[in-house]
Amino acid sequence: MKTLLIAFSLSTLFLTAADQSKTWTDPETALREDPDFAIQGEYHRKGAPVGGQVVALGNGKFDLYVLEGGLPGLGWEKKNPRIKLSGSLEEGTVTFAKAKGVSALLEEKILTIQQEGKDAIKLARISRQSPTLDAKAPEGATVLFDGTSVEHWQNGKMKNGLLQATGATSKPKFKDYKLHLEFRTPYKPFARGQGRGNSGVYFGGRWETQVLDSFALDGKMNECGGIYSIAEPDVNACLPPLTWQTYDVDFTAAKFDENGKRTAWPRMTVKLNGITIHKDRELAKDNTTAAPGKGALKDEPLPVYLQNHGNPVVFRNIWVLPKP
Repeated sequence: MKTLLIAFSLSTLFLTAADQSKTWTDPETALREDPDFAIQGEYHRKGAPVGGQVVALGNGKFDLYVLEGGLPGLGWEKKNPRIKLSGSLEEGTVTFAKAKGVSALLEEKILTIQQEGKDAIKLARISRQSPTLDAKAPEGATVLFDGTSVEHWQNGKMKNGLLQATGATSKPKFKDYKLHLEFRTPYKPFARGQGRGNSGVYFGGRWETQVLDSFALDGKMNECGGIYSIAEPDVNACLPPLTWQTYDVDFTAAKFDENGKRTAWPRMTVKLNGITIHKDRELAKDNTTAAPGKGALKDEPLPVYLQNHGNPVVFRNIWVLPKP
């Protein structure tokens, strides 16, 4: 009997390890191979008092976040309540356990939310995309990547027309500029936290805006949209994994006097998926955590750096427009 129990325990352990390594990098494949992928996502109805975000956790397990006011960018604000419910998929229906007076049922892509003492609210699954997706490079911009080559990148690698997260540094360097970049995180339902599609965009190779599958999470400094070790985003505007997302950033370099003394820290305004998440944020450090750029700042142009954090994050349509 002991031998059988040990064997069963080991097989369960190996199954769990195998599950945790499951990663999808293509939405069509994920849709075909994992039924949970079609359930995860955003649920919304215009004028509804709440919105819903459903996160897949693997093997038919889900978390639902009920957001008072709607979805981020569609009525919800960071000061508004969020209620987390946990649920399981059985025979095509996800039933979420009641929490804080709220229960929910998800069936045939319709999420029904029941709040105590109120009428049930039905929300349909929607697929949003950033309003700046596929933005064309304006006149005078430097196109760092358009899917044809990696000539503008040190250690740049391209696969299927997409720039890989390999720790690539741009060969052109810049001071004050506007940057547009599109990224896609993998679908890793069994992963958690920083293991769920991790990378980053480093401005000047020193200040990181985090790239991570942070869909429906709190919106912390180390989640997508956070300026790592400096500031959390004003709102979590992250879309579900395997959705193309956008960063649009207005970056102003540090300023120096005629003797080379720094007189002002760099600043940035950041939009994630068209939503402003940092407005004229001061970057009061020489560099953020894990930045390749080290040492005291100097009055010089600096590169863009795309972090390799061991996850199959991909990038496309990257351009920089210098500011006068």
